[in-house]
Amino acid sequence: MAAAAARASLLLPSSLAASTSPRARLLALPPRDRRPRGSLASPPAAGRGRLRVRMARTESTGVAVGFRAPQFELPEPLTGKLWTLDDFEGNPGLLVMFICNHCPFVKHLKKDIAKLTSFYMEKGLGAVAISSNSIRTHPQDGPEHMAEDAKLFKYPFPYLYDESQEVAKAFGAVCTPEFFLFKKQDGRRPFELFYHGQFDDSRPSNNVPVTGRDLSRAIDCALSGQELPFVQKPSAGAQELIFQVSIDYHGNGIVLGEICALCIVKQSCQSESVALAQRKARVEK
Repeated sequence: MAAAAARASLLLPSSLAASTSPRARLLALPPRDRRPRGSLASPPAAGRGRLRVRMARTESTGVAVGFRAPQFELPEPLTGKLWTLDDFEGNPGLLVMFICNHCPFVKHLKKDIAKLTSFYMEKGLGAVAISSNSIRTHPQDGPEHMAEDAKLFKYPFPYLYDESQEVAKAFGAVCTPEFFLFKKQDGRRPFELFYHGQFDDSRPSNNVPVTGRDLSRAIDCALSGQELPFVQKPSAGAQELIFQVSIDYHGNGIVLGEICALCIVKQSCQSESVALAQRKARVEK
């Protein structure tokens, strides 16, 4: 903690750096920086402090219909194969799912995700799952465990590892599970976003049966060339955060864990702590 305080003091005016109050130093910072998501520095190297990370429920954010599927090249831990967007060239539609091993929202759906995707893959749908979770905060989401999960649940799709989290950023993924359904206009590339929403209304604690209704209806429409006859509901899932505020999924919680160790439970200075982490990132560039 002393090291974190020393680093923080370098970013503040000298008149405040000597203050013994962490809260006073944080509240002296300017309003939250408006930099784009994912623009913080990379997570610090392992061994520089113990982090306390908690899961926070969040919902998928709006990504415009028509958004083109980003290119990617990611390994499949189960087979060692590298997969790219081009591997799905022959499919009329592509379902990209951001999942992980440990998330309770994903665990609630794993068997049904496997069943639904298997059914539609036989109809020509391409499908791929991606895990972008940090193995520093959740070792159980690492490649070896991903391979075990893929075997256990008999995933019919490749389950890929996004170690850098760059693919999650490119897609705009913010939670697990999160579903992006792409289709080709007139059967031609590129893949364009058709549906970005929930699997169904079921959640781990609401006792609603898992049906996959929303996603299956969207896939039916995509494959048949019809428009969606219903309003898309955002996917609800878990996000790795230190604070329950709008900090994005892409590893930024790790940065905050180091910088904000002094006030890890103080909700009143959330926005200031974000600004501190962002200013640190600029200084280190």
